[in-house]
Order: sequence, then structure tokens, then C-alpha cells
Amino acid sequence: MRYGGAGGEKQRIRMETRQVSMNLDPAYRAEASRSIARQVLALPAWQKAKTVMAYVSMPEEPDTKEMIEAALEEGKTLLLPCCVDRENMVAVPVTDLSGMKIGRLGISEPEPLPEGTEIPEPEVILVPCMAATPNGIRLGHGAGYFDRFLAKHGGMTVCLCFQRLLRADLPAEETDVPVDLVITDYGIDE
Repeated sequence: MRYGGAGGEKQRIRMETRQVSMNLDPAYRAEASRSIARQVLALPAWQKAKTVMAYVSMPEEPDTKEMIEAALEEGKTLLLPCCVDRENMVAVPVTDLSGMKIGRLGISEPEPLPEGTEIPEPEVILVPCMAATPNGIRLGHGAGYFDRFLAKHGGMTVCLCFQRLLRADLPAEETDVPVDLVITDYGIDE
């Protein structure tokens, strides 16, 4: 994790955001997650994509289960992230969630494939956040896995954020990769 400067400000905002997120009503959280999922599934880029990358959501994030299930049902190649060490995350194709394990960050993830296995590039990448701005700056959990991954991979990036966690401004560092689209339960913010 980074400290000082923007990093110190990010840590403060993460603490504030975590508190707001913990206090979100479960009914709001469920309805907001359904609204976000409907919008993602209606995106022309999602509908056209043969390969999509999602993630297994943490309890404080919009629930991604509906989008994961839809990708599998629609016959898309579904990629899920796997943190292979303290710095790197890889995308792993999955056909069901039965082989998942709890990974480095306490998140359910697939087993990594042998090194050198060819993985298709995702056309749409769903990106988690703790908070985001309408113009695509996102505040992650602080480990930098997604930023490092996005710096090396193309595809349309879509951040999923509860409207109540959308902020007017967030500190950003040179290594932070903005997303193309932020989807909240209130709609798309560009």
C-alpha cells in the first residue's frame, strides 16, 4: 500500500467509505446491485463481447453474481482474477464456480493456469471499487492489483459503484488507471 501524499488521503477516504458502506441498508444494497447488473447486461459492448472479465464481489461491493451467471449462460468466455503473488493478478477462464478457492485477499478466485497458457483478451472488464468519481477515477482497496492489470490489458473498463459511494473528486496517482465507464444504481456516469 502507498502512504503519504495522495496515498494518505486515499487511506482516509477508504476508512470513511468503509463506514458508509457498512451502514448501507441490505435492501438498498440488493436492489442497487440488481439495477447495476441490469445496466451492465444491457450495454452493447457486453452484449457483443465474446470474452468478459468479472470479479467475485466482496460483501461491501455491488453483487456481481448475476453478471457472472449471465456470462456463463450466454456462452461468453468468462475470466475471473487470480492474485498470483503480492504484485500480480492474472485473468483465468472459468466455466463454473466449483473450482474456486479463497485467495490472497480473502476473495474467492480460480486456480491460476500453468504459465504460458494462452488467455483471450477481455473485451469488457468489470472493475471493483470502494468509491468512484463520475469521470472514471476509482478508489480500490489499496493493493493496486487492478491498476497494474489494466495498465497491461485493453478492453472496455466498467466500474461498478453504489450511487451512495460516488464522489465528486478522488485523489489519483500516476499509477491509477481510470475506467471508461462508471455504472451506479442511478445509471451510467461518464
